[in-house]
Order: sequence, then C-alpha cells, then structure tokens
Amino acid sequence: MRDIHGYYLRLALRSVVRTPWISALMVLAIGLGIGACITTLTVYQLLSGDPLPQKSSRIFYPQVDPETSVQVRRDPPDQMDYTSAVDLWKSGRADRQAMIANGSLEILPTGAGRMALDTDSISTTHDFFPMFDVPFQYGGPWSAADDSARAQVAVISRSLNERLFGGANSVGRMLPLTHGAVRIVGVLKHWRPAPLFFEVMGGHYFTSGDTSGYYVHAPQVYLPFFTGMRLDAGNFQWFTCWAMPTETINLEHQPCDWVSLWVQLDTAAKVKAYRRYLVDYSDQQRALGRYTHPANVRLMDLMQWLAFNRVVPGDVRMQAIVAWAFLAICLVNVAGLLLTKLLRRSSEYGVRRALGASWQAIFAQCLWEALVIGLLGGLLGLLLALAGLWLVRQQPVAYADLARPDLRMLALTVGLSLLASVAFGLWPAWRASRISPAQQVKST
Repeated sequence: MRDIHGYYLRLALRSVVRTPWISALMVLAIGLGIGACITTLTVYQLLSGDPLPQKSSRIFYPQVDPETSVQVRRDPPDQMDYTSAVDLWKSGRADRQAMIANGSLEILPTGAGRMALDTDSISTTHDFFPMFDVPFQYGGPWSAADDSARAQVAVISRSLNERLFGGANSVGRMLPLTHGAVRIVGVLKHWRPAPLFFEVMGGHYFTSGDTSGYYVHAPQVYLPFFTGMRLDAGNFQWFTCWAMPTETINLEHQPCDWVSLWVQLDTAAKVKAYRRYLVDYSDQQRALGRYTHPANVRLMDLMQWLAFNRVVPGDVRMQAIVAWAFLAICLVNVAGLLLTKLLRRSSEYGVRRALGASWQAIFAQCLWEALVIGLLGGLLGLLLALAGLWLVRQQPVAYADLARPDLRMLALTVGLSLLASVAFGLWPAWRASRISPAQQVKST
C-alpha cells in the first residue's frame, strides 16, 4: 500500500512539473486564501481568546442597580457605588473577591535630572492577585490585613521596575508619589492579559466602536483599595453619576458608580447562592430607602461579560469574515482549474483503465495531485501569513504587538491546507475517474 501511494505521489509531482503555469496559478490562489485566513484568524484568536482559560468559568462580575432616578433601566450599571461594592466585598460570600477602581498617579523624581512620571494605576484588594493568577518576579501581594489597615504599600509592574530600578529587586524600596510615599512589596513578571478583562465595561452600549483600549498594557502600579482612594485624590478614570454630586474628590458618599467588583465562585451551588444574595441585598437596600427600584441584578462569568461588551474590534471581526469568503472564492477557482487540467488527461486515464486500472485508482491518483498542490499552497500561505502578521505589527493599534505567530498557527496552516486540498480536489477527481474507459480511449 505504501508503494502504491508513493507511486501516486511521484505521478502527482510529475504532473505539477509538466504543467508549471497552471499548477503555479493554483498554488498561488490557495496560498493567498490561506495566508489571508491565517493572518486574520490569528489576530481574531488573540483578541477573542480566554484571558484566564484555567478558571474563567469560576470568575464572575456581579452587578446591582443603586440608582435612585425615576426611570427603571433594563440593564444594571457596569460599576457599583462605593457603599454597595464595599458591602458585597465585606460580606465574604465568595471564595475570593476584589474591588477595583482605575486611577492615575504621579511618581516623583528620585534623582537629579529626572522628571515626574505619570502612570496608570488601579486600587484593588488582596485577592486580585491570586484570583487572577498574577505572576510575581520579586516579593508578592500585600496581605488581607493591609487592606483593612490602609497600608502604604504597592505592587509595581516589571516594566516600571526596569525603568525606575534597572530591573533589580526593588522590594522594600520606597515609591514617592504626589500625596505620599508607598513601600514596594512586590514586582510582577511580564503580565499582559488580552483583553485587559478587569477594565472591560461599556462596550454593550455601542453597536460598533473602538475597543482597542482593552488591549493596552496592564497598569503599572497596584495599591490597596482604601490606600489608593486617598493617594489618587479623586483621579479615578471612570465614574458615572445618576444625580449631581456635591464633590468629585471624595466619591464615597456621592450618587456615582465607580467601583468594579469581581468574585470567584468555585461551585455551581455557590454561584446560585451568590445570585440569590444579590437579589436579597438589593431588596434590603430598597427597604432601607437607599435603593428605590425593584432588584435589578446580574451575575455573568468572565467570558459572558467579555461577549456582552463586544470586546473584539468590529473591523477585526469583519476582516475574518471577508478572509473566509476570499478563501472560498479561491478554492472554487482552483477546483475549476484542476477539473480542466484533469479532464485534459482523460486519454491517459483511458489507457490505464483499458489496462485494468480501477476507477478508484484513478480517483486516488487525482486526489494525490490535489494534495500536492494544496500542501504547496499551504507552504506559500504560511509565508504570506508571517508577512501579514508582520504588517499587522506595524499598524498604530493597541493590539499590534500581540499579532505574533505560534505553533498553533503552524498547525492550523497545515490542517487548513489539507482540508482545502480535499475540498477543491474531491469533485475534479471524481469527475475524472468516472468517465467511461471507452470514451477516454476514444478521445485519444
């Protein structure tokens, strides 16, 4: 059997060499189609992948509606007011829970000739790091006691550590800020989840829009939540108010949503219980007069939340659809070219049938020729995909540097080229093998 298939392979290679122009045209068409598909699919996979595949089904984003406006809204707000977030966090109903508020800080110069550095930060709680599997290069997260004690501590990113301390172990050193200094307790390894899921919000309000901001680099400084409230001095990046606030520096008691809460629930029973707890909490707050509307709550897991917010940029999704359509057009044209090429050799097949070859043998020979052309097209497609990803990395978009090849892309290219070979080769091979021997010999 191996000798037979080796014989068919040699026949296929000879046929490709005998008809170089038509074979090259087919290889080029397949290569262009596969190259475009692999490029767009790689980018799409990077942007729509699971940022926490090991536990995303256990990470949830709770929402409640604290607003006291007259109109009842269909969806609860993307963030919570301070009181609601702190109440839910202190309840300890989840296996882990982390409050998050985005902000910005100014790091003061530490030497002559240096300038102050503005950087993104988040104020969060201890569980943020183990819940999201954040890797550390030096040190570790602050303790749960530090949250309550409002300790003057911080965790910094690897890139900030390299910029300020040359990459050395900076644990224990002080980080001077505009409103006070903090002691560094941990330095992260390179960590850049794609998308930056814990900052995703608001995307569901728009039918289309620029979501590339979800793919920027992670924050540079991480502070205990209550410490960050004081050090940020009201510089929180996202807040929405349902009534006119009396001040924006101190948001704790203002009618504003500005705190995100993430929870980890390890069993289905805990998910059900926590969803019930959200309803009970809303009913309780309504009874106290703080909420005015019936319970409007929601609990989505991580991937549901990302899908709800349409994190994949619309242009990337459209490019993927166009690339698949382009590949289909290429395969249809290649099938037509291959059918024409095979039918022109009907006399050769007629002689082989007259000498006793079965139609199955003719079919196998033709299919081998399609496989050879498909594999050559796949190799060309891989080279074009590498060039396409290089071009993507040159684009001025936040996710450009994420577009890099990997082993999955190589495996996908090989699989797609084989699938394409079978797809465009089956019908021509069937047609060529089913013409009657008498008709084939007569045409000589």
